[in-house]
Amino acid sequence: MTASRAAVPQAGRIAPVELTIAGQACLLDHSGVLVLPDAGTLVVADLHLEKGSSLARRGSLLPPYDTGATLARLAEVVAHYRPARVVALGDSFHDRGGPERLAELDRAALRRLTGGCDWTWVVGNHDPVLPPAIGGEVVEEVAIGSLVLRHHPAAGPVRELAGHLHPVARVVMHGRGVRARAFLTDGGRCVLPAFGAYAGGLNACDAAFAPLFPAGFTAHVLGRSRIFALSRGVLCGD
Repeated sequence: MTASRAAVPQAGRIAPVELTIAGQACLLDHSGVLVLPDAGTLVVADLHLEKGSSLARRGSLLPPYDTGATLARLAEVVAHYRPARVVALGDSFHDRGGPERLAELDRAALRRLTGGCDWTWVVGNHDPVLPPAIGGEVVEEVAIGSLVLRHHPAAGPVRELAGHLHPVARVVMHGRGVRARAFLTDGGRCVLPAFGAYAGGLNACDAAFAPLFPAGFTAHVLGRSRIFALSRGVLCGD
């Protein structure tokens, strides 16, 4: 994968946003993944595979198709960018038992993904232990150039790509509120949106984001037909 290859959208695809984070070229894709083209790496956060089956065990009647839908979306974006490496930023499974509950079709889809390139699982608070059977390597965090890739954002002014917080942005225009997933970045750190079909979202105005971005941030909001860059000041709470 090269920067020029990754930056050119296919017909019908929404163009990614090109920007620099901690001195490294990045692409923010409308699917919710981030690409480091110079490193040949695709980064995805918070897949929460098998959340549907986890909720079903607690009596919820949500359709149990979230894993298949999430893996199919991920396979599509991986096929587009053809990365040499994928890094999943933790909470890839909704709980420790998620890998064992995979349906055979989903297990096969996951094997195709992890077997198609180098694959790194960063552990999260939902999945602190991952079995070897899912393929790939399992790590606490990984450094790529000037950036550290981890699940939970670290304290202080660090240079990182992180997940965990599932940022969403809410904007009110003409009396109508719109709420959508978003990347949050101040140029040194980026918190990625959750990718999973059943993953929820935390409003970007929540106090949890304030210590991560003391000087403010830009929210790259995943709209229906494009990605919108909005300042913290125009966003609304829930």
